[in-house]
Amino acid sequence: MSIWGKVIGGVGGFAIGGPLGAIMGAVAGHAYDKMKAGGSETFTDDNAARQVAFTTAIIVLSAKMAKADGQVTRDEVDAFKQLFSIPPDEMKNVGRLFDEAKRDSKGFEPYAEQISMLFAHEPMVLEELMGGLFHIARADGSIHPEEQKFLRKTALIFGFTETEFERLKAIHMGQAGREKKEADPYQVLGMSRDVSDTEVKKAYRKLIRENHPDTLIAKGMPQEFIDVANEKMAAINAAYDLIEKERGLK
Repeated sequence: MSIWGKVIGGVGGFAIGGPLGAIMGAVAGHAYDKMKAGGSETFTDDNAARQVAFTTAIIVLSAKMAKADGQVTRDEVDAFKQLFSIPPDEMKNVGRLFDEAKRDSKGFEPYAEQISMLFAHEPMVLEELMGGLFHIARADGSIHPEEQKFLRKTALIFGFTETEFERLKAIHMGQAGREKKEADPYQVLGMSRDVSDTEVKKAYRKLIRENHPDTLIAKGMPQEFIDVANEKMAAINAAYDLIEKERGLK
């Protein structure tokens, strides 16, 4: 079963609990009720539960972000479908969860807080979730000021500092249009310009290890989100290439 089927089917909702589990239950209906009554479709594997939590969070937070600027554009919807490789037979159900999150009267903060706790020791996974939100926010060619506020507050809830948020913004907003030329490669790699060549190489190798898709999947990022990880890896490699040429590194 794909990660989307696991989310919409309500499996693991009680293993996850909290606001994410509750909104899964609201959408899953009878499947969730059956599980509550003693059905066997629960996760015995913590990593599987974390994958479902990650996936539910990206849907819910995307829906909440869509409300931030007051409208959902076709480009944003298309970007969501493309980035997350949703099978056609799951599209309607994913849409139900998206719509439920838009209607939900709670703010986005409880969902962001829960996912922050679930991945408190896996900041790279939280960075991938932020990457997905950035991708959707800039799908229509620009990021609305209210979307930027949403992204910043979500990042702070996730435990990132303002400096780290600016680094994420440089990575993901520097992938399109004029802004790409302005992205500071040192900021993308999270280092200052006065570091030594040895430190540059060491930091780059560490980022590549931490952000490798296989590493992230082992920590709870679903396989279906591989494109998010690849996008970030491309930005890291591009930044290092610029620094390498500037410094004449080998």
